[in-house]
Amino acid sequence: MTYHFNTYDLVVGLGRSGLSMARYLNHLGRNVIATDIDASKTREAAGLKALGIPTQIGAHDQTLFDQADRIVPSPGIPLSLSYIQNAKAKGVTIIGELDIFYRHNTTPVISVTGSNGKTTTTRLIADMANASGLSCFVGGNIGTPLVEYLMTDMDTDLVVAEISSFQLDLAQIFTPQIGVLLNISPDHLDRYPNYKAYQDAKWRLFANQDKDCTAVLNDAIENFNARKAAIAAQIFSFSPQTTTATTTDIRLHVNEKDITIPAAALGRLPGGHNKENIIAAALAVLAAGGNETGICSGLQTFVPLAHRIQFIQKINGIKFYNDSKATNTDAVIRAIQAFDAPISLILGGREKDTDFTELMPYLKNVTSITALGEAANNIQKVLGQAVTVTPCRSMSQAVHHAHNTATPGDIVLLSPACASYDMYNNYEERGTDFTQCVNRLSMEVSHG
Repeated sequence: MTYHFNTYDLVVGLGRSGLSMARYLNHLGRNVIATDIDASKTREAAGLKALGIPTQIGAHDQTLFDQADRIVPSPGIPLSLSYIQNAKAKGVTIIGELDIFYRHNTTPVISVTGSNGKTTTTRLIADMANASGLSCFVGGNIGTPLVEYLMTDMDTDLVVAEISSFQLDLAQIFTPQIGVLLNISPDHLDRYPNYKAYQDAKWRLFANQDKDCTAVLNDAIENFNARKAAIAAQIFSFSPQTTTATTTDIRLHVNEKDITIPAAALGRLPGGHNKENIIAAALAVLAAGGNETGICSGLQTFVPLAHRIQFIQKINGIKFYNDSKATNTDAVIRAIQAFDAPISLILGGREKDTDFTELMPYLKNVTSITALGEAANNIQKVLGQAVTVTPCRSMSQAVHHAHNTATPGDIVLLSPACASYDMYNNYEERGTDFTQCVNRLSMEVSHG
């Protein structure tokens, strides 16, 4: 296929991020070509073609990569892709969406990253900031690509961005005015050569900050003191040791101000991990100029997000919770710790070099495990000596089995510790299936 451009940007991937990037670069007047290995992306390709953007789908062309001025991979595209590596070796610039956004953005940015809790904390920050009188655009890994903000007429006080490690992999100049790092635990080890490389990606959020910026940090993160020493920004840190109870007020002392968040406002977000998210959000909003009244108001009106320890309903005295977003063991541990009652746990899916032994110290209140998907046999092998593990072939079967093993007062918790791609398109689809299975079970029981 021949393209008549002397120079061009090559956007790799026609998901939402890639489509937005192609449109934005075209909006800037740059020559753009887009490519995706997925031959089914015909509608996306047609949409770009209508804008005058050529596309290639179903296969990649190394020449297209080698002759590009810049290659812009979507976050989901592994940088180890041979086409990218070959072009890089020939001197082609590889640039990510964060740096392109940063070059053209003039609005202060609060960026949130971490292995778990990013979306909840990002939404909390936006709600607290809005209630403090600070208007926000919310985007990034949370759903709306950041460059879409640059194509609108919006004039907000803040951009609140959820940032993934994949996005940070290519961040060379991106500098958030306020950066938030919630936690780091083993995840995406199928994408990174080792755990340290994944950790390095997360800490890259603060690499370009100076003394006029703010870093909000969880001081329980591995090698915290050594990592902190390399940060030039003002540091607000918090400790998980002070966040385990949800029956006490949160008291913060920041910039000579004492801030109190009443315990009554915490009830809709169960678990010590959510208290950490609340504190991190509050510190970020205070750094951005928010106030105590707005922080408390934003928290009290916050609507908990689906698929994150989401209560579905009670059947025969047994409470069902959807935590499909828990795609690593650390998230499962946090979910288990959110409850005092016995738990019938549903685990499984597609492993990401998952170490299920990390769950062993936290199974005291887990009475049974129902194992799903590709990981089922490994879960049974690793955890079967500590608790009864029963493999199931479908979500419906898993829900019925978990219900049958539980007794009134117990919890049935879907918290998979795995990706969803063996059975579903994404974790949302998995959580929705769980919810529908629970609702069908309720109807069966009520008509039984």
